[in-house]
Amino acid sequence: PGASEEMAPPLQQNFMIPKKEINVVSDMGKWKRSQAYADYMGFILTLNEGVRGKKLTCEYKVSEVGEEFGCSWFSFSDFAAVVPDSSLDAWSLPIEKLVALLNTLDRWIDETPPVDQPSRFGNKAFRTWYAKLDQEAEKLVAAVIPKHLADAAPEVALYLKESVGNSTRIDYGTGHEAAFAAFLCCLCKIGVLRVDDQMAIVFKVFNRYLEVMRKLQKTYRMEPAGSQGVWGLDDFQFLPFIWGSSQLIDHPNLEPRHFVDEKVVNENHKDFMFLECILFITEMKTGPFAEHSNQLWNISAVPSWSKVNQGLIRMYKAECLEKFPVIQHFKFGSLLPIQPVTS
Repeated sequence: PGASEEMAPPLQQNFMIPKKEINVVSDMGKWKRSQAYADYMGFILTLNEGVRGKKLTCEYKVSEVGEEFGCSWFSFSDFAAVVPDSSLDAWSLPIEKLVALLNTLDRWIDETPPVDQPSRFGNKAFRTWYAKLDQEAEKLVAAVIPKHLADAAPEVALYLKESVGNSTRIDYGTGHEAAFAAFLCCLCKIGVLRVDDQMAIVFKVFNRYLEVMRKLQKTYRMEPAGSQGVWGLDDFQFLPFIWGSSQLIDHPNLEPRHFVDEKVVNENHKDFMFLECILFITEMKTGPFAEHSNQLWNISAVPSWSKVNQGLIRMYKAECLEKFPVIQHFKFGSLLPIQPVTS
């Protein structure tokens, strides 16, 4: 589905500040038929293929600069040329610049300690931290993209601002996570990231994003946004379970039943995103796993990782992308347009 030409935006792109388009439940059909939905889902699935059977710690090549416009999301590149990290000119790389951006967000958490307040949850210091991001986001994004694309910064930066939680409610959920994936998708569309950087996008950038989000969730005791409680997959994330299960497909000895085994998680979490998620859950929650994470407990009974992966993709569409309370907050612009798919 979809040729790479359709993905490439024209060089004279008219960038815009993305805006809300899904206002009532009956608008959901517009979203599912949109170019944005097709491109977003195509991006998620391409990354899913790109990390299949690969460890977080493996070596992979990273393109020097995203010089080409658009990306062929449906031709998966082979990672033939393996370049050890040390030999790369770190600062010429959009990947490294994105990691540096996330490191800045991390440093701001350290500079903004939680305040004393009566309520345990939703520490108001998050609003101070968020105000800094709100103010600096465009500048941060401008540092990642080449000069000739400077006009794209405000459009792309909006997705970054939407990806860290809500400063009024001091909550975080899968809609915020989706905004970060949309942010990365937009960087691909303007040619800053290349789709053959699949592994680096997930293992370096998205994984660093997760670490920063976990620190935010912990430090400011953020509430889960629209949590389904014990019946949801996880209070905060979804994508790392999808990509993390793909990493484990055809693993010689780790099966889905093993992820509820503490010893297995402790020995392997540094290699696999799925196990990092499980570790974080067990750090944050008390009591038997089957009780606080019932859905994951059920998933541990599925016979193979490829079945888990397929099931999670279906569940993601149904529980996140097709739920009005999540999608009503999604913003649409020139890179992720609400216009129907051009077939």
